[in-house]
Amino acid sequence: MIFLVFAAADVMVGVKRGDWVTYNVQITGEVPEQHDVTWCKIEVTEVEGKNVYVNITSRYSDGREETEPSTLNLETGQIGDCFIIPENLDAGDVFESPEGTITVSGVEEKTYLGAARSVVYANNSQTVFHWDRSTGFLVEANSSSSEYTMFTKAEKTNMWQPQIFGLHPIGFIVLIVLVIVAVLILAVLLIRKMKK
Repeated sequence: MIFLVFAAADVMVGVKRGDWVTYNVQITGEVPEQHDVTWCKIEVTEVEGKNVYVNITSRYSDGREETEPSTLNLETGQIGDCFIIPENLDAGDVFESPEGTITVSGVEEKTYLGAARSVVYANNSQTVFHWDRSTGFLVEANSSSSEYTMFTKAEKTNMWQPQIFGLHPIGFIVLIVLVIVAVLILAVLLIRKMKK
């Protein structure tokens, strides 16, 4: 009990106003009506202390879309369907969720949305989760029950850019410009040498 209180005191929020992620959701089997979602977007509208205010837009299999505001609290474990958790967790760290205490199983490097990201992973009785470590945003979840399976994966975000050959796009552009400048300098030097 003392450890959980200590862990909760260290909860850090890694998202800010305007951050968002959209998800593609694939379902097989018979899901409860409220989970019959094919796409969703989680957008942070405000952050106050440990409270994260979000708009959750869900697109259902019948094509209708609904947007609902929701208040998450990373300290008390009011984190919806585990969309956002505290930032920078490590293996063995714990946090509260609606299903109870979740212990982080590990940290690994994976590629999400074209960029190498450090992710933390954990599971509860029905779901294996992966979250972006530096923001706490869910990037992948695989749920299963006797009636259905649901695979949720991030498809777009404004929090990081796809990498090109392992580089941020701006770094890649700078590298290309440097190569072009070097080639031009060599060409000028060769032309001058040939004229002598």
